[in-house]
Formats: sequence, C-alpha cells, structure tokens
Amino acid sequence: MSAEPVGTHAATRGLDVGAAADVAPGTMLMTWVGGTDPVLVVNVDGAFHAVQGICSHEYFELDKGFITDGSLTCALHLSRFDLESGEALDPPADEPLVVYPVTVAEGRLIIELPG
Repeated sequence: MSAEPVGTHAATRGLDVGAAADVAPGTMLMTWVGGTDPVLVVNVDGAFHAVQGICSHEYFELDKGFITDGSLTCALHLSRFDLESGEALDPPADEPLVVYPVTVAEGRLIIELPG
C-alpha cells in the first residue's frame, strides 16, 4: 500500500497510510513514505503511535519487533523504545526514534510528516 497525501500545511503534510480497522490493538503496520522512508504505525490498546520504522541503533525494520507496555522492542538487539517520546529505554540503542503525530479521520490513519 502506498501512502498518499491528504492535505498540506505550512510545516507538515498529512498522509493517509491505511484503515485504522486494519491495525488491531497489539499490532503494527509498516508503510513506506515515498517508497523509501519507513514509518511504523503501532496500535496500543486502541491508541495509535507512529515512529520511524528503522531502529536508531542499527538498520533493522522495527515491524519485526514486538510491543510491550507502551514500548517497542527491536528484535535484532532488543533495544526498547518509548512509543510516546521515541526515547531509547534499553541499550544498545542510545538515540531516540523520530515520532510522528497520528490521527484517525473517517476511519483512516493520518500521519503528519515534515514539509
């Protein structure tokens, strides 16, 4: 599925990345913005979060990881990240993930990206 622009603002642009109903609680959806930039949408008990889709420690797709207690764990080296702030909670990662605002509009997941 490709993400498509749904609106533009001076500093951000909203992208429709899929139906909210397709991302059940406890699951994730990886989307590739512009075909090259991975963004991961995570549903934690009905609350959606969007973060960069690649671990900040080493190149590894985070949709292969797992969700626990509001955090995301990378399956490669078990670095854990807070889904609200992107903060690295466990080594070896020490850099945070980029966090994107995500909303649900008319049943669709909309992420806000720069520019």
